Amino acid sequence: MDEVPEPHTGWTFLTNHARVLAAIADNHNARIRDIAAHCRLTERAVQKIISDLERDGYLSHVREGRTNTYQIDPSKVLRHPAEAGLTVASLLSWLVQDEAERKTAPDSHPRSHTPS
Repeated sequence: MDEVPEPHTGWTFLTNHARVLAAIADNHNARIRDIAAHCRLTERAVQKIISDLERDGYLSHVREGRTNTYQIDPSKVLRHPAEAGLTVASLLSWLVQDEAERKTAPDSHPRSHTPS
C-alpha cells in the first residue's frame, strides 16, 4: 500500500474542492481512498467534497459494480464572482496539464516561473 503523505499546514492557492476535481479529472474511476491520499485529505473530507460537487451539478457518478465512474460537467461556471465566466473545463485544463508535466519532469524539484 502507498504511504499516505503528511497533511499540509498553512494556506494554499487551491481549494480542496479544486484538488479533488482535478484528481477525478485525472482518473474518472479513482477510489475515494486514492483521491484522499493524492490530495492529502481524509476519506471523509473527500466524500463531503464529492457530495458538494454533485449537489451543485459539477460532478455526477454512476455505480459500476463495486466502483464509481465520475462524470464532470466541463461547462459549469466557477462559483466565485471573481471567476465569472470561467468554466470547469478551463480550470481543469490548466490543473491536469500541469499535473501531467510534473509527473514526467526529469527531477522532482518545483519549477519556478518568472514573467517574461
